[in-house]
Amino acid sequence: MYGHYVRQIKCCVTGGALLLASGATAGNRDDWRSYGHNEDLARHSPLTEITPANVGKLAPLWSYHMRPAGTTGETAAVHEGVPARFRTGYAASEATPLVIGGVMYLATPYRRVVALDAATGKELWTFSLPGNDQPSTRGVAYWPGAGKIGPRIVFGGRTGKLYAVDAKTGLLATGFGAGGTVDMKTPEVMNATRAPYGMSSPPAIFRNLIITGSRVQEMPTKGASGDVRAWDAITGKLVWTFHAIPRPGEKNFGTWEGESWQGRSGVNVWTFVAVDEKRGIAYLPFGAPTFDRWGGDRKGENLYGNAIVAVDARTGRYLWHFQTVHHDIWDLDLPVTTLIDVKRNGRTIPAIAVMNKMTIMFMLDRVTGKPLYDVREEPVPTQTDVPGEQPWPTQPMPAKPAPLARLGYDAADQADGPAAYRATCDRMIKDFNIVPSRMFQPLRADSSVNSFPSSWGGADWGGGAFDPASGYYVININNIASPQQLEQQPDGSWGLKDGYRYFLDPATGNPCQKPPWGELVAVNVNTGDIAWRKVLGDNPEPAFADAGVISAGGPITTASGLTFIGATRDSMLRAFDTKTGEMLWKAKLPASNYGMPMTYRARGGRQIVAVVATGGFAEPATSDQVVAFALQ
Repeated sequence: MYGHYVRQIKCCVTGGALLLASGATAGNRDDWRSYGHNEDLARHSPLTEITPANVGKLAPLWSYHMRPAGTTGETAAVHEGVPARFRTGYAASEATPLVIGGVMYLATPYRRVVALDAATGKELWTFSLPGNDQPSTRGVAYWPGAGKIGPRIVFGGRTGKLYAVDAKTGLLATGFGAGGTVDMKTPEVMNATRAPYGMSSPPAIFRNLIITGSRVQEMPTKGASGDVRAWDAITGKLVWTFHAIPRPGEKNFGTWEGESWQGRSGVNVWTFVAVDEKRGIAYLPFGAPTFDRWGGDRKGENLYGNAIVAVDARTGRYLWHFQTVHHDIWDLDLPVTTLIDVKRNGRTIPAIAVMNKMTIMFMLDRVTGKPLYDVREEPVPTQTDVPGEQPWPTQPMPAKPAPLARLGYDAADQADGPAAYRATCDRMIKDFNIVPSRMFQPLRADSSVNSFPSSWGGADWGGGAFDPASGYYVININNIASPQQLEQQPDGSWGLKDGYRYFLDPATGNPCQKPPWGELVAVNVNTGDIAWRKVLGDNPEPAFADAGVISAGGPITTASGLTFIGATRDSMLRAFDTKTGEMLWKAKLPASNYGMPMTYRARGGRQIVAVVATGGFAEPATSDQVVAFALQ
């Protein structure tokens, strides 16, 4: 039994609906029916029309403008020191469209959900959210219906509402909650506060259940709970709740000092819930507790912070958990987890790939939670000058694979480059009093610890894709640091001095340490070895032509042996050979794709690859287009 691994196993509408899904099945290989293709979040398509041999013939087929005519987008407020260029009239999206039965369903950043003809991009219907509400930025989910009740599009809003819309008409679903919506801001999760509560990612679907995570605050410490809940897809009634922080009498209670667990925010699933539909197990990837840089008021391991928790998808009953970081004081949330199959000694092991932002990847038996590669509790630094902080003395480290991204820094790691770039980086080191760091280095009050991989993560919410034929798990990673320093707050707690900072040149977006900065990496899950790694992205600075660029979003794979990815700030969509990592094709997009590509077979049999291209990741949003590609 590992110290970090515990188990208990007992088991407003416009437009017309012309070409609308009905009777689509979960097993339709032509479709892309959830964010991760299926609820396993493997992001792998069985389609094979587009191959390494012909991918060079891909060309734009159609595009769709998400911004309604005559309107401007909702952009973030321009704070002091932020260039006014961010006021572009466009809004950013991280959405991945769904396609079921020839219809594309998409959440837009313009307070609308739309249905399109997937073959042509023609708008079929639109649903406008009421008031100032906005659908979850990463997309929607599809429930296929039951009996006489037709399919529904379900999604959360930033105001804490859960919506169900008739997939055929775009009208709010009759019989679901109050007029097609459910208010998720119930007293049980709000903890007697007026804290923000919403959803940034679409829910998971298991049979007639809608399983929801949440978006809650980063600070202060007290606020809305990150409990995961399941709702009846027909009626909207609450079916089960899994407490993000164990309560008295529940398993694993007691990892928080005293009463520090009460009313605590964070520890939420803000990415995606994976589901093993065959076994009826849901996997909940929890993030860090609040505040995620200081734990002096929450001593202990802080379960289920930074843990993957397996529950019975029917009831929410706890099965097992694995904590990837104890007592997180670095914001090392879990990106998307992926169900994989690992081949070993002639047998296939149903597994799950779990990675935190540090790109430390754990492969676990997804039935038992047992690690497939040896995991040891390794001693880590605990020295800090912050009063009251008690960093956990060890952290779990797998024997394989090695961390995928850079996790430490010293003065010799600073990059050379153009004079202006070097001067900016030198000034940052001096002004912020940046000191060397190593993995899991606690923050300090007297200096800035240059923490890798920063809040952006070596890996972030995008996660990876799994190709079962090769056994390769493919993921994009970043090498970027945050110079972080703590200072005491008026209430006696500790927070970040000068807020969130990154070790990069703001004029170019290039990090200050030696490249590479952006990479695409393939891990052979059957051996635990890194199969290949390639620089990702075209850096416009000649001195850094082979450095890559920072990315957000993620890849997909296809059965023909291709990996597609946007994600980079150079506004490119690329195709790689999954087996070798060779780049085979790229095309310029109207703006960067910071969601994921997806692929499907349209009416008439043609395979299409589609992306949402808006830009907006630490840069202005400059487009509102969905772009579809096909062989020409």
